[in-house]
Order: sequence, then C-alpha cells, then structure tokens
Amino acid sequence: MSSNLSSPVKGASSEVAATSSPAAVNATSSPAVPNTPYSAPRTPGSVAGVPRTPRSNSARRSASVQPSPSRSDLGRRGQQIRADAGIDATSENPRTYIWGTNIEVQATKEAARRFFTQYKRPGSTENLYIQLLQQAHARKTFYINLDCRHVFSFDGSLYDKLVQYPTETITIFDVVMSELHAELTADDPDASSLSMQVRTFNLIDTAVMRNLNPSDVDKLVCLKGMIIRTSAVVPDLQRGYFECLTCQAAEEVDIMNGRIQEPTSCKYCKASNSMELRHNRCLFKDKQLVRLQENPEDIPQGETPMTVNLCVFEDLVDAAKPGDRMEVTGIYRAQPIRTQSRTRTLKSVYKTYIDVIHFKRTEKSRMGDSSFSTDELQEDNRLEKEIEQRKQRALKLAADPNIYQKLIDSFAPSIYEMDDVKKGLLCQLFGGSNKSCKGASSGRFRGDINVLLVGDPGVSKSQLLQYVHKIAPRGIYTSGKGSSAVGLTAYVKKDPETKDIVLESGALVLSDRGICCIDEFDKMSESARAILHEAMEQQTISVAKAGIICSLNARTSILAAANPIQSRYNPQLSVVENMNLPPTLLSRFDLIYLVLDQPNPTTDRRLAKHLVSLYLKNPPRLAQSILSLEEFAEFVSYARNECHPVLNDDAKTALIDGYVQMRRMATSRNTITATPRQLESIIRLAEAHAKMRLANEVETIDVEEAMRLLRVATQSAATDPRTGRIDMDLINTGRSASSRVRIAQLVNMLKQKLVERLATGTMSFQSLVEMVQEESSVEISTQELQAAIRQLADEDAVVTSGHGHHMTLARAR
Repeated sequence: MSSNLSSPVKGASSEVAATSSPAAVNATSSPAVPNTPYSAPRTPGSVAGVPRTPRSNSARRSASVQPSPSRSDLGRRGQQIRADAGIDATSENPRTYIWGTNIEVQATKEAARRFFTQYKRPGSTENLYIQLLQQAHARKTFYINLDCRHVFSFDGSLYDKLVQYPTETITIFDVVMSELHAELTADDPDASSLSMQVRTFNLIDTAVMRNLNPSDVDKLVCLKGMIIRTSAVVPDLQRGYFECLTCQAAEEVDIMNGRIQEPTSCKYCKASNSMELRHNRCLFKDKQLVRLQENPEDIPQGETPMTVNLCVFEDLVDAAKPGDRMEVTGIYRAQPIRTQSRTRTLKSVYKTYIDVIHFKRTEKSRMGDSSFSTDELQEDNRLEKEIEQRKQRALKLAADPNIYQKLIDSFAPSIYEMDDVKKGLLCQLFGGSNKSCKGASSGRFRGDINVLLVGDPGVSKSQLLQYVHKIAPRGIYTSGKGSSAVGLTAYVKKDPETKDIVLESGALVLSDRGICCIDEFDKMSESARAILHEAMEQQTISVAKAGIICSLNARTSILAAANPIQSRYNPQLSVVENMNLPPTLLSRFDLIYLVLDQPNPTTDRRLAKHLVSLYLKNPPRLAQSILSLEEFAEFVSYARNECHPVLNDDAKTALIDGYVQMRRMATSRNTITATPRQLESIIRLAEAHAKMRLANEVETIDVEEAMRLLRVATQSAATDPRTGRIDMDLINTGRSASSRVRIAQLVNMLKQKLVERLATGTMSFQSLVEMVQEESSVEISTQELQAAIRQLADEDAVVTSGHGHHMTLARAR
C-alpha cells in the first residue's frame, strides 16, 4: 500500500456507517486479537486504557512542565481485557495484557527497566542510558534517543515487541524512563514530576517506501528519503476546557480516540447542552505536515518517485527543511476517509501516513548538512569523539603542502586530464565566504560560484556534473529541456489536508545551500531562463501566484552544461553566437569554460589508452594518494562549515593591482577587458582556494591562482575571434567593440546607398547582402547586418516587412 494512495481494508464494505467522527491524524488502529471475531474499540495509543501523551515537551507549549496524566496508573484496565486476554480475575497474581497485543504490561516494564539500567557499550563499564538520562537532566531536555540496535543486542523479544506494537511499547518505555528520571531527581520535586520521552531510531531493517502495505500498519518503520515540502505549524488540540453557561462550572476533557467528547450536561447544575469550549484555556501542541519523497538513486528504473506524508509534533516541528535527506523512524498509520465532510459515512479505503518519532540526517559527511551537529544523538559522547576525529583528519589533509594537487587528482579520477576545468569546479565545491556589511556599505555579497561548461558533445561535461552532484547531495540534478519555470522555482498546489493554497518548492529552492546542476542548459525555455537572472545574482526567487506573494531563498551555486547551436563549436564565432543564451545570463557566470574536442594525435592516443584501460578485466588501481569519495566529501564539508577566510593586506594589494592590469589590456577606449563582476569573481575564487588549505586568511598565492583561472576560463571565452583580443562586452552585451564599430560604419553606408536603390521600389534581404559584399572590404556577418537594419528602422529611415532572410525593405514615407 503506497503512502500517498488509499489502500483497501479486507472485510470492509464500500461505505461503513461510523459510530463516531473519524479519528484525527494522530489516531491509530490496532490489529485484532487472533481468533476473535469481533474486536471492541479501545483507546488508541494507550497503555491499560490510559491515553497516550504528546511525543515531547515543547518549549512553545504552555503546559510543558505539568506532569502528564497518562503516567498516573499503568495498571488501570478496561473491562474487555478479561475476556480477550484470558485473565483470571480470581487468581492472586493475574497477568495484565494490553488488549489486542501479546504485551504483558508488568513483564515488559521490567524488561525495559533492565535494559535502561544494565545496558553498557562494548568495552565500557558505565550504563549508557543512565548516563544519557543524567546528561538530559543537566541540559534540561525531556527526551532520550534510543538506539534500537542496542535493544536488539540486549533483548531480542523486547525488540520484536517494539517493532510489532510500537504505540504500546514506547509508552511503557516513556513510563519507565520517567520513573528513572524521578528517582534520579528525587531531591528536586519540580524536576522529578516531569515526564521523559523515548525516541527510537536505527532499526535493523529499513523499509522501502513503495513496499509499504496493510501488514505494516501500526508497526514501527524506518524510511529514507528527501523532504520536499513542509506545512505551516498548526495547533493540535489535546485537552479541551469546557465551561457551563449556566453556573460557570469548568470541566476538562482529554482527547480520546482522536476526538474531544463534549460533555452533554453539567455535573453541577445538571443543565443539558450548556457546556461551551473555551479555546484560551485548552491545551494544544504544535503539529506539522511534511512530505517525504524517495531519493533519486533509490527509484527503480522506469518508475516515478513515491511520496509519503509525515505528521510531526512539538519540538520535531521545523527539524527538517525542504531539500534535507532524512532517515525517518515512526509508526505507520491508517486513517479512514469520509465520503462527505458533513456526514459520518466512511469509505472502505484508508489514507496512510507516518507518525514521526525520530528524524536523523543522512549523508552527514557531505557538504550542506550540519555534519558536525548533534541533532540525533546529542547526549552521546561517541559523536563528540567522531567530530574530533573528523576535525583531526581534515587538519592533517590541509597540512599537506600538495593538498591542491591531491584534491585535483581525487576529483573525478576517471575523467582524463581537464585539470583547469576540475580546478574551477573544485573552487565551486568549496565556495567563497558569504558576507553581510552594515553601515554605509550595507549589503549582502554572495560567496557561491557559478560555472558554465560550453563545448562539443562527448567531452565529459555531463560526467563532471554527475560527480559534483555526488559530492554535493544537497542539490538537484536536472535537465534544461525537462525543466519549466515553476519546476525550478515553486508551483501552487492545494494542500490535501487543510485545503489551503500552498507553494511546493522547486529545484532551486530545494538546492538552497548546495549546488544545482543543470544539464542541456541551452535548451531551456525563455521563461525558465528569466527565473535564473534573479536566482544567480540576488540568490532569491520572487513569487506572486494565487494570492501568495513572497521571496524564497535560493542560495545555491549553478553548474550548467550547454552545447553549441550546431552541436559543434565554431571557433570563428563568439561564444554568444555559438550558443542560444542571452548575454545577460552569461554575464552572471563566474567561470565559463570552453571544452572543445580538438584533434591531436598525441593527445588522442593518451586519451584512448586511458579509456581502454577502464574496460580491462583488471583496471589499473588508483594511486594511494587519491582520496576516496567519502574522504573527499568529508573534507569539503568541513572546509565549508568551519573555514571562513578573509583578505589580508597583501591579498588586497594584489587584487587591486591585478584588476587595474586587466583593465589596461584594452586596446581602445571602447573595449572593456574586465568589469567589477570579474573582480568579485576573483575574490570568491581566491577565498575558495584558501579554504582548500583551511587558511584563515586569503594570501597572494590565492589571488594569483584565482586570476589565472579567470584568464583560462572566462577571458578565453570572451576573446573576439575576429581580432584575437579580450572583450568582455561579448559576454556582457553579446556584441564586441569591433562589431559595434562595423555596425556604425554599415549604417552610414546603407543610408547613402539605400536612398537610390529604394527610390524606385523595394529590396529583398538577399539583394542587400550582395550589395554590402560588393561595397565593403570587411567581412560583415548576417547578425551585424540585421542589427544595422534594426537601427535604420528605429531611425525611420527604412520600413521592413517579414523576418530573417525573407525580410523586405522599403523606403520610409
């Protein structure tokens, strides 16, 4: 049974008349007792008829310091236990079972106490969970993370009960942990009255999202996926406060079976239907609806990704953000659906969701995640040791004087050479430093680096994108042809639960604090390209749809790959003429690499030898100095999170001198060889190069390498093929300075020649081309001629009809 589709329930008719209103989202159904033809309803999420309490004590909840009423009496039972569980009421020591399960309350409670008080790590002499309880008390937290593998190794039968009947077993764990906490804080009455919560994670088996079926309902499951949407925080009623309109007497009612039962009469004045709910005196808890989608690498071939709905409560609210990859542990629930909102008739199909107990980040060693935070086991000292070990490994790598070359060799080692391209992508992975200035120079300066790969087919552009995506899993890999504007930004959708209009995050929003890889960049639609202008410079996305007006964060680096218009790059044309991209978009890339397939016998032989060696039975082993993918990603993550270099005086002087020297390369006043955007790109590249050494300051060597990368990349792409000189106007405006001079000369010539030719009639575009070729000694391109005609039309010198080569010119009247 899929998570986002309803599933049939055996033995149910198409429509069932319900005896009570449908359960709320946190209600649960329980498997019936074997060989019992009819199962009487019980209180969901309860132990011995006691309602389950909220999963945690949120700081935003006003009653978080009050003792939970569900901890008062674990032995209180319902009348149905005797018949269904086989209890002999006349025996001296009757065994108390939870209805519908094989859980004996007292035995399970004793087993849980033995585990909490006796479990020790291998090689340790201290009780782990007693130590964690002490640390939780010192930090004033009210939950303990329980590793289910510890339970499995200590008591296999207790683990089986935990997986088969998590609602009941976890509640017993809560009670035992609260009792231990009360014993630990016996001298502090305020602290001893607080209830503790147990959060389970790290199951032996991880479920596949698309394989969930009815047999998994009400069982503990563990899923892995990516968060794609989170709703706003909504209040969930837990205890209702009713007041009599006649005598003002008050009565509190706890949630039972997913609903608050309104009192039919006042206990004091006996007035009927006089009780009114007072919302400001009720007890609520925070609730959030989250959607989890399968990881792209887990989707079977030819299948679409599956999703499952998650219900998150209290301090787990906002623990996961869109784009995060999570391991979710929770209880698989099924909830009936009403045929109509105003009737009690229920459908025979149920909708399913996961009642979340624990969140755990996956891919912790990759960049973009809080690799060195203690979100899932904040009390465990092992994580602190692991953090210190990672730090020492990163510092040891950074101390290597050849760390730059080692990182280059470790980056996509299966791709032959292309060292300069790898260096640029390496700088993009490490990134610059985000800065926010206050005062007179207030503003925000991005540290993310945008890179564009342009070139012939078959030069490993897509392979480089795939490798960067592996290192930076917080991000989306997409294709320009299959991406729309709303797919990149956000699209409007009606929430299935609240029926409100909400925004679903697109690729750029999901890639926040990561890298968005876009292949086939030249095949994107015009509307999709227009979105990227704001995202690449301001790193925000403005949305105004269906009454929702907002600005979303898109603090992501863009790595794009594009092919030329004719599939083969023409060196006689500029980069703008070779590509179907506007110059306003090209100017926002820090590095533009021309990756060309140039025939060379020596290079071709080395490349062929390298490729053939990858297909041998025993392919050559990589050098021992090359870092593994995990080590590489771990070092990148540490550098991004912990290293924030700043410019020193020498680097500042080198930047100024280098920028002035780049501006002096212009051969005339009309030629621009560098702009302030290039200066900012050099700063970001220099900061990224300093991060590779984990340096706190940007030095002169970082600035020199950044300027070299800019020369071999962007300035090479900005070289005018007709003059051989660097002209940044090619990228900024799409037209070089020499081209603008030729167009101006062409306009003056056409003004004189067209007066005579158009006096007697019209002229076709082909005739105009032949006339220009006869009159001009300089080669004029078709784009330049069309630009000159547009300028003459703007000046009302000629009138045009048609487009392109079918254009016809006439004299203006």
